[in-house]
Amino acid sequence: MKIDECLNGLPSLLTFNDGSLVESEADWRRRRDEVHDLVVSMQYGDLPPVPNSVEFELLHETGTYIDSVKSYISGRICFSFEKEMTFGVNLYVPHGDGPFPVVIFGDGCWPRYVSNEVIDDVVGRGYVFVTFNRCELAKDVMKDTSQDFGLYTVAPKGNYGALAAWAWGYHRVVDVLVDISFADAERIAITGHSRGGKTVLLAAATDERIALVGANNSGAGGAGCYHWLDPEAEKIENLLENFTYWFNPEFSKWIGRELELPFDQHFLKALIAPRAQINMTANADLWANPVGTRITHEATKKVYDLLDAGEKFVLTHREGEHAYKPEDCKSFLDFADKNFA
Repeated sequence: MKIDECLNGLPSLLTFNDGSLVESEADWRRRRDEVHDLVVSMQYGDLPPVPNSVEFELLHETGTYIDSVKSYISGRICFSFEKEMTFGVNLYVPHGDGPFPVVIFGDGCWPRYVSNEVIDDVVGRGYVFVTFNRCELAKDVMKDTSQDFGLYTVAPKGNYGALAAWAWGYHRVVDVLVDISFADAERIAITGHSRGGKTVLLAAATDERIALVGANNSGAGGAGCYHWLDPEAEKIENLLENFTYWFNPEFSKWIGRELELPFDQHFLKALIAPRAQINMTANADLWANPVGTRITHEATKKVYDLLDAGEKFVLTHREGEHAYKPEDCKSFLDFADKNFA
């Protein structure tokens, strides 16, 4: 397989809808609006609006037994439309005066990925480590398409799926962090695994306050490719059989029509440019389409190169299967260290 041949079959990032070419950074800013409308609105649904208010409520603060952590803070993020809602958040703060760069991890529904070893590694490098459970905003129950929980009960109605609701949750965490003195609002990074990886790419694509994103094994609907599918890779049909509620309900019309899609996931990744982005893959994770991820990477790189930011866009491969391994976390933190130095 030749990557160049696969790239020729993808929708073009650097061609306006009217057929004219993107040749400058100013052109890209205009083309970016077209790209957003395609990949975000059509696939995930438009994100809920910014709430009327967002505040942080402190519940508990203490030192911890992990040497790298100066203080552990437990609280809730409170936001309101006509109705109010809260969701929990935990902050692990390093020693020193700050302000410190920040890593946000919303996969609190998977506690095995927030071990003491992980906390010690993140905070020990000088980051505030923020964790929350995105499933407080929209539940993640296979084949359950009901919208009678969390954000859906308080926010204005819309066509957004759970991925958009979860990404919106990252934005509310950022709202709080920009007003916290020990957090550096210019150095906010987010990371997630699998469906959490899809979430962080969408969150970064729709909020330019996020300076760096690391998505791990995000696959279909994340960093993967619809137009080129490994025989064992997840298709739209597979996604929507169990996880219809992740997406805009209208996305189902593309089942079996991947080659007709007017976008692919290089559109999503390009919305993050020129900000820092690392996508981490596992060679044996065929369901997440690592070869397709390489194809969308090469397609996205054209935008990063146009914006003279090619060094901020990285793809890593490791041996093994679908998991957030210590080496994935290390790759993400090494990348963050380099970009936040």
